[in-house]
Amino acid sequence: MSRRIKQVRADWAEVVLVCRKCSKKLDGGFGAKSDRSLAKALRRELRGGKGNHRKDGAAVIEVDCLDICPKDAVVAINAADPKTWRVIPRGTPINEILNSLGLSEGRDVRTAADPRPKASPPPLPAE
Repeated sequence: MSRRIKQVRADWAEVVLVCRKCSKKLDGGFGAKSDRSLAKALRRELRGGKGNHRKDGAAVIEVDCLDICPKDAVVAINAADPKTWRVIPRGTPINEILNSLGLSEGRDVRTAADPRPKASPPPLPAE
């Protein structure tokens, strides 16, 4: 008996991938007081609050080692631009990081104009 593939909706307009190993080695270094990991600082800036994270405008996802391993920095990737990886040094201001990743500070990315046409995913096959 095969199981059906299900779809789960996420309202993300942006996805940022952050190297978990780099973040762990730095143990902070980002945010207003330089006491947060890069992923936590980005989430705080992009979300602006708590709630259902699948309904946030942007997702910050920590991934396993990306095999760059810079000293005193973290590797981050905007999933919309996977050809360009950023090596972000400890202490870089959050607005500079957001600009480098192609994100805007404090905006609700769910309402951002998306130049791509809206297309529904194909329907799942019936059993």
